Amino acid sequence: MSDVAVAYANEHGERFIEELKDLLRIPSISTDPERAGDVRRAAEFVAEGLRSAGLEHVHLIETDSAVPRASGHAHPLVYADWLHAGADKPTILCYGHYDVQPPDPLDEWNSPPFEPTERDGNIYARGAVDDKGQMWMHVKALESLLKGTGSLPVNIRVIVEGEEEVGGEGIASFVGHHGGLLKADAALVSDTEMFAPDLPTLCVGLRGMIYTELEVRGPMTDLHSGMYGGAAPNPFVALAQMIAQMKRSDGHIAIPGFYDGIESPSKAELTAWRSLPFDEEHYRKTEVGSTALDGEQAFSVLERTWSRPTMDVHGVVGGFTGAGAKTVIPAKATAKVSFRLVPGMKPEATFAKYKAFVELITPRGIQAEVRLIHSGEPIVISTDNSYIHAAAEAMEEVWGKKTVYVRGGGSIPIVGDFVRQLGIPAVLMGFGLPDDNLHAPNEKFHIANFHKGIESIVRFFEIVGKV
Repeated sequence: MSDVAVAYANEHGERFIEELKDLLRIPSISTDPERAGDVRRAAEFVAEGLRSAGLEHVHLIETDSAVPRASGHAHPLVYADWLHAGADKPTILCYGHYDVQPPDPLDEWNSPPFEPTERDGNIYARGAVDDKGQMWMHVKALESLLKGTGSLPVNIRVIVEGEEEVGGEGIASFVGHHGGLLKADAALVSDTEMFAPDLPTLCVGLRGMIYTELEVRGPMTDLHSGMYGGAAPNPFVALAQMIAQMKRSDGHIAIPGFYDGIESPSKAELTAWRSLPFDEEHYRKTEVGSTALDGEQAFSVLERTWSRPTMDVHGVVGGFTGAGAKTVIPAKATAKVSFRLVPGMKPEATFAKYKAFVELITPRGIQAEVRLIHSGEPIVISTDNSYIHAAAEAMEEVWGKKTVYVRGGGSIPIVGDFVRQLGIPAVLMGFGLPDDNLHAPNEKFHIANFHKGIESIVRFFEIVGKV
């Protein structure tokens, strides 16, 4: 069955890429209220793709409008299924997302972010690898099986969301209230990366997150620094002082109790990480591009990025930022601050510690407010299940190398909901590469990985269907 489906995928591979380009041209930026129409257009495109592939019961699901949205807008889920493999066959829930990050800064792109361009065997566009390209692999693998062979070796449900990049509140609410509609034996997620080119990789852990806004206010209105400087509290200075107190120069986060209860990776896991083909200097030069690496020097780079919590500042706004000079003491300043969480940490408890510390260090004359934008729990997935084994076998067949297990430093909030609320294991079978520039200018997806990803998914379904 899989050979016929792979032959179909190879025959139609150029069309698959052209369809992906059409999807990439849709600026489905979920955090931008002005792009709400484009986000819905992307949902409709995905729905039509699933329908054309041969899936059934394809429709958009409007998510709970009562759930607060970071973007202010609710974006629909896309659902489809094919449940004719038989009651004795497992059901796989395929997940992906069609929304993307903003493309800024635009002047750093070598080609327009929403005009997909092929260069050096890659396709460049916002969303190319995160996650339109990888989600489209699921659609095309299902099409290749259904059109090539007339059936599927397993039962399939598909759920694709449009709010992953803003916290996934809609799908989390849907799973919490209507999880029975997604009944499955395992979830397949392709939103991660391979550790190195041509090295088949399964991700078995993700960090959680809390994303916040820290707003500080001083005077009741903007003031002239010549008239009031030296007397009026300056929110920018206060904000800088507060942020500096949260994280020491050695990378240690200074919030009291922040590290309480965190779970370290096992000795076996650490041993496996040390065996991976990782060159710290190459990583510094080609992926980070800085003169030195930062963070807790007592831990390796992989430990720092996979199994240690972090604090990062993503942006600071307020005051005067135009050309020329304006000597103003701003009335307020705001910073976007996030924390990555590791097993043993809970978003609610971490936020409470952070908020209490902000209250403790707020300078005199300043009022501070901390707002939680979105959050997600960390997750570690046991490799001791047949679905992980099937994925490893499928990838080894296609790539000709033994599959390695890694953790990811990022967050996919819904994976934890699948594990904890639906009670099913998640298989994180991703095909991105470390230099694919997720969330950054010149995001790309290696075209060969797109095609081999489709083949890997086809073979995964076939192996699972025989278990």
